[in-house]
Amino acid sequence: MQKWGKSYLAAIVLLGSVASAMAVEVPTAEWERMKQQIAELQSHGAAMPATTSMVDTAMDSKYGPCAAVTTRNGKLEISGLVQVWYYTIQQDRTGFFNDPATNGIPDFNGSNHNGFRVRRTELRFKMDLCENITAVVMIDPAREAGGFPHFPSNLGNTKSINQVSPEFDAANGPGLGSTTNTALLQNGGFGGSAPRLLQDAYINYHGVIPYHSFQIGQFKPFIGEEGIRSSAELDFVERSMVGFQSDSRDLGASLNGSFWGSDCNDANGRFQYQLGVYNGSPTYFEPGNQQNRPDQNNAKDFAARILVRPLWDDCWGRLEIGASAMTGRHGDGRNEFPQSVPQNNLGRPSNSAVRYNAWASYDFGNAFLKGLWIRGEWTYIKDRMAPGSVIDVLGAGTGNNATMQEQGQPFSRDGVYGALGYRFKNLCVPGYLKQLEILGRFDQFQNVLTADLVRPERTDAFYTRVWTAGLNYYIQGHNAKIQANYNWTDLPADRATPGVREFHNVRNNSFVVNFQVAF
Repeated sequence: MQKWGKSYLAAIVLLGSVASAMAVEVPTAEWERMKQQIAELQSHGAAMPATTSMVDTAMDSKYGPCAAVTTRNGKLEISGLVQVWYYTIQQDRTGFFNDPATNGIPDFNGSNHNGFRVRRTELRFKMDLCENITAVVMIDPAREAGGFPHFPSNLGNTKSINQVSPEFDAANGPGLGSTTNTALLQNGGFGGSAPRLLQDAYINYHGVIPYHSFQIGQFKPFIGEEGIRSSAELDFVERSMVGFQSDSRDLGASLNGSFWGSDCNDANGRFQYQLGVYNGSPTYFEPGNQQNRPDQNNAKDFAARILVRPLWDDCWGRLEIGASAMTGRHGDGRNEFPQSVPQNNLGRPSNSAVRYNAWASYDFGNAFLKGLWIRGEWTYIKDRMAPGSVIDVLGAGTGNNATMQEQGQPFSRDGVYGALGYRFKNLCVPGYLKQLEILGRFDQFQNVLTADLVRPERTDAFYTRVWTAGLNYYIQGHNAKIQANYNWTDLPADRATPGVREFHNVRNNSFVVNFQVAF
């Protein structure tokens, strides 16, 4: 039957060609008879040739909303994040270091203005060239802006509170620490500001070795949890002071392993580990300033991270426990005892730097307390600050740098945060209330640095503590949400040295609203 079917098809095609060429008019009855024969062939399983219509061709070339994006090779995905803030900060005209009676430091608070800010404008391109190679490029033009206050404490969380007012400079001479040195320090002595526009730029090789992938380029080293989490998925308007310490990109490579996932290529399995090697420039105390810049020595930093999820289902909830470590040699090392501080800050003594993180989180499941979640993270960092970047309230330095620490010794800092929240979507409430989430956080970190009163080459670190109350309204999950946070900030005025070194307890509470769209 199949042989006869092919013969009929050939005859029909030939007849159609002859009719077209000779303009022969075929009677209607004959056409109906041929159509009936074709229907009989199809009922017996004879295959008809596939055709592409003009409509199909036109649709393949369609552009506009809901149309697939095509590239010459591979598959391109474009995603982005827009965050717009409104913030208001408690007013206080006096600065943190203001102590004219004891140390003669006039310090004024000039970073407490209210206003709007475009916090993030991330644009991410992910190209799957083939089943084994992916390239990612992400930029954020909003990172180029400067001068905005920090949160949760507007007196600094990504770096130390070690700057004073212009009035202090005028009274004590042009110190490198409070004016010029900041720009030089951020860009390795090349002047200008840190190159922040380019965020991610890496190539990922996967699917060759089961359960593993290899990544090289610029990305966030796998340290901690909150710091490397997507900015679109933050619980609060901004990361904690602890999380900020890992919110930093670097140039390097990493080996990533993931097990107990959906398959051998699932990078989000219940057991994960990462091993990495990075430039590690300049210090762990400057998160955000490592990206897209040259290394300052030949040594490289090594990092390791491990994550386990003993519980990971809807019934018993999702429990995650993890730890990470990073270490390396920082500083130039060629000038162990320089006579003066070089302008590019590359001559500071070489030192061994380490950092550790440990975290845990638990989202309760259907068995009990569904909708409640808790999480926390601890960090410990030991490194050396660059010359001229820590204030010396007693002025033990020399020359124009008399009020700044010259060659500080390595020292350690630590911090911890804990947070909890509850999502209303599981309660018997009106639909618009199911999008609500209430949450709170305690956060502390040693972000206040001054030279020691007895030995100025040593650095004293003081804690800032912040309590945050928040409310999230999810319009479309993390893709569209509004977040509101109120921060109660406790600066270390009560932990200073009365009569010798006194800090003004700046009124520093703040309210921040985040309007977010991710796509």
